[in-house]
Amino acid sequence: MPRHWLMKSEPDEASIDDLAKAPEQTLPWTGVRNYQARNFMRDEMKIGDGVLFYHSSCPQPGVAGLAEIAGPAAPDATQFDPNSPYHDPKSPPEQPRWLQVPVRLVRVTRLLGLPEMRAAPSLSSMRALQRGNRLSITPVTAQEWRAVLALLKA
Repeated sequence: MPRHWLMKSEPDEASIDDLAKAPEQTLPWTGVRNYQARNFMRDEMKIGDGVLFYHSSCPQPGVAGLAEIAGPAAPDATQFDPNSPYHDPKSPPEQPRWLQVPVRLVRVTRLLGLPEMRAAPSLSSMRALQRGNRLSITPVTAQEWRAVLALLKA
């Protein structure tokens, strides 16, 4: 049974429009530097899992589209690039510390903004909406997934 995820991206780094314009509408989800989020990619994400593509750290944060996991977790090349803001000199190539997963666009949606999400009783327990949550990747329950789709009228 597929799982569902909310994955946050700053739109100036990778937006839903960038995903739509990417070759095969697929981008590697790079730059994750949190062990719990990395472990979700490594241990729990499966090809075909649904993704709420969430724009964060921007004037209007919220779900901007739907995507899916398009491949297995693999080493994140940005950790080895000294010119990358995600470079990690302590991560050896023979035993990489950080991973990425490819994410493929399903469709661009209207922006389901953070205030609208917070106001929805059906999303009151959504992990990504809890105060103090800083994870860039969080699991989404089947009920929360259906609630978001209903709000989007998808």
